[in-house]
Amino acid sequence: MNRFWENPFVLTAGYYSVVILCMIVFLVIFEIVTKYRNWEEIKKGNVAVAMATGGKIFGIANIFRYSIQHHDSLFVMVGWGFYGFLLLLIGYFIYEFLTPKFKIDVEIENDNRAVGLISMIISIGLSFVVGESIS
Repeated sequence: MNRFWENPFVLTAGYYSVVILCMIVFLVIFEIVTKYRNWEEIKKGNVAVAMATGGKIFGIANIFRYSIQHHDSLFVMVGWGFYGFLLLLIGYFIYEFLTPKFKIDVEIENDNRAVGLISMIISIGLSFVVGESIS
């Protein structure tokens, strides 16, 4: 029975399934903390929201990549993924705090693509820092 669970196809399917579920949970949390509705804005063609959301998705996936690479237990991988997500979320609030002249959420909702791009780059960049620290 252990050989089944050690099969690379089974492991990949397991990691993939768990990461998809975690990503859904994390995106719901991001939906709650932002003032705009991500998917409604994307449906309307808001490129700034699409960039910011894409950065969050990439950031979460990248953190899980590092976590899978450096941990052989599914539970440890998920734990590091949650911790990495928490750090990304904190980074989002720090970004909002460091821009007192305007509100990030309002600018992204108004399709300010410059703010959306910076938000995307921050999420991606932080994911590499967090991911490397996992190893």
